[in-house]
Amino acid sequence: MGFGFLFATVLFFGGMCLYNIKRISESAEVILKDNYESLNYTRSMRAVLDKSDVFSKEDELAFEKPLQLEESNVTEHGEKALVISLRRLFEQFKLNEKENKELEREIRANLQKIDDINMAAIVRKNESAKSSIENTVVLLQFVGAFTFLILFSFSVNFPGYVADPLRELIAGIKEISNKNYSQRLTFTSNDEFAELGNAFNDMANKLAEWETSNLAIIRSEKIRIEAIIEKMQDAIIGLDEKNNILFINAVAEQLLNLRSVEIAGQNALAVSAKNDLFNYVLKNKKSDKTLKIFANGKESFFQLDTIDISVPLLSNSEEGLVTTGQPAGSVFILRNITQFKELDEAKTQFIATVSHELKTPISSIMMSLDILAAGHVGQLNHEQMDLVKNIEEDSNRLLKITGELLDLSQVESGNIQLKLAPANPNEIINYAVNAVKFQAEQKGIQLEVISRQKLPSVNADIEKSAWVLINFLSNALRYSPDKSRVVVQAMPVGDFIEFTVRDFGKGIEPQYLQKLFDRYFQVPTDGSGKSGTGLGLAISKDFIEAQKGEIFVESEIGMGSKFGFRLPIQAV
Repeated sequence: MGFGFLFATVLFFGGMCLYNIKRISESAEVILKDNYESLNYTRSMRAVLDKSDVFSKEDELAFEKPLQLEESNVTEHGEKALVISLRRLFEQFKLNEKENKELEREIRANLQKIDDINMAAIVRKNESAKSSIENTVVLLQFVGAFTFLILFSFSVNFPGYVADPLRELIAGIKEISNKNYSQRLTFTSNDEFAELGNAFNDMANKLAEWETSNLAIIRSEKIRIEAIIEKMQDAIIGLDEKNNILFINAVAEQLLNLRSVEIAGQNALAVSAKNDLFNYVLKNKKSDKTLKIFANGKESFFQLDTIDISVPLLSNSEEGLVTTGQPAGSVFILRNITQFKELDEAKTQFIATVSHELKTPISSIMMSLDILAAGHVGQLNHEQMDLVKNIEEDSNRLLKITGELLDLSQVESGNIQLKLAPANPNEIINYAVNAVKFQAEQKGIQLEVISRQKLPSVNADIEKSAWVLINFLSNALRYSPDKSRVVVQAMPVGDFIEFTVRDFGKGIEPQYLQKLFDRYFQVPTDGSGKSGTGLGLAISKDFIEAQKGEIFVESEIGMGSKFGFRLPIQAV
C-alpha cells in the first residue's frame, strides 16, 4: 500500500509535468510553424534578387516557388495585403519591367514588411510563451513542493530496516568498485534483502575468480596492444574474417582521411567504394610496389604489407587431437619508407655521378695502354707487356663495373630508356654469341646454338635484351670448365619466346637461387678468379621486366645451371 501510494503520487506529478510540457511545446511549435517559414520564404526570394543583375527564366521559377508557398502561409494581420501587393509587383516586374529598379525596390520593401510582421509576431508569441512557461513553472513548483512534503513524510516514517540494508549494500558496492572483491554482505533476515545479499556475494565471488583468471590478463594485454598499435608510426588497419573493420590507428586515419569512430564495424568493401586509397590497399594485398602518397605536407612513400591472422583450434581426428588454423581476419600495414627512399635516391645519384666521372679517366687509361702496347712510344719488353696486359684487364673490368653502376642508377631512378620494336630472336642470339665468341675460344668452350630458322618476332629492345644474354653467356663461360660446351636456345613458349643459356659447370646450391637476382649478391666461391659487382643479374632482371618479360634460373649441383628469360611475342 505504501509503494502504491508513492506510485500514485509520482504518477500525478508526472502527469502534471507532461501536460504542461505539452502546452509549452505547442506554444513553441506555433512560433516556429506560423512565422519561421514565412521568414524562410522571404529570404529565398531576396536571395534570387541578390544573385545577379540579369533576371533569367530560371530566376523567375526560383522566385515563384517561395512566393506561392508564402501565399498559402498567411497567418498574421496585414500580411495578406502585403503578399497580394508582392504578387502584383512581381507580375509587373516579370512581364516587361525587369530592368525597373524602382519595382525591384518596392518588391524588396514588401519583403521587408512581411519580415517585420512575422518578426513582431514571433516576439509577441515568444512573450506569450514565456508568460505561459512562468505560470507553468510556478504551478510545477507548487505541485513539486506538495509532492516533496508527501514523500518526505513517507520517508521519515518508513521502517528503519529498509534504510540500513541499503546503506550496507552501498558500502559493499563502493568496495567492489575499488576492486576489493573480498567484500561480503551478511543479512540475518529471510526477506528480499537476504536474497539481494546472497546475489551480491555470488557476484563478488565471480569477480574475484575473474580477476585472477587468464581472462583478466588477456584483457589487459589487449588494451596494451591497442595502445601500442595506436602509437605506431605505420598506418595499421585490422579486419575480421568477414572483412568488417575492427580498428584503424591514428596514422591510418590521417593517411586514408577516415575516422575510426565512424567506420568501426562497417564492411571494408563498402567503405573502400568511397575511398580510392583504401580500395587499392584491399585489392593489392601482396603488392611489392611502393606507394607514393601526399602526406604531412610532402610526397611520402609507403610499402604495403598484409598479415593474415588465424586462430589455432583443436579438433578430433583418427590420430587424436589436431591443431588447425581458422582464419580470423587480416592486418594491413602501410610502412612509411620515405626516409629510406630519400636515402636510396641520394645513393643512386651519387653512384651515377661517380660512375660517370670515372668513365673518362678509365677511357684515357685504356687509350694510353693501347699506345704503349702498339709501341708508338718505344718497344716494351716481355715483363712490361705482361704489366700492360694486366692493367688493361683490370681497366676493362673497372669500365664494366662503371657501366653496370650507370645502368643500375638508370634502373633505380625509373629512367630506363627502352627502344621497343619488333625483333628477330635469332638476331638477338647472334649479337650475343658474337660478343663472347673470343672469350669462348680462349677457354676452348663450344657455343652451341639451338633455334628455329623462323621464329615469331618479339617486342623488345634489341640492345638491352642482347646485353642480358651476353651477361648470361659471360657468367656461363666464367664458371664452365675448359673445353666444355654452353648451349644457347630460343623457342616459343605460349605467348613468349624463351631464351636460355645452359652450362655444365658445378651448379649453384639451392639456398642461393632465390637471391641470385638481388643487387650486390654474389654466390660464395673458393676465392679463385676475380668476382664482379653482383649487379649484372639484378640489372638483367630489371631490363627484362621493363619489357614485360620474365626472368628465371634453374640449377642443380654437379649438373650445371640454366639461366633464361621470356619476351612477349609481337602482336600481329
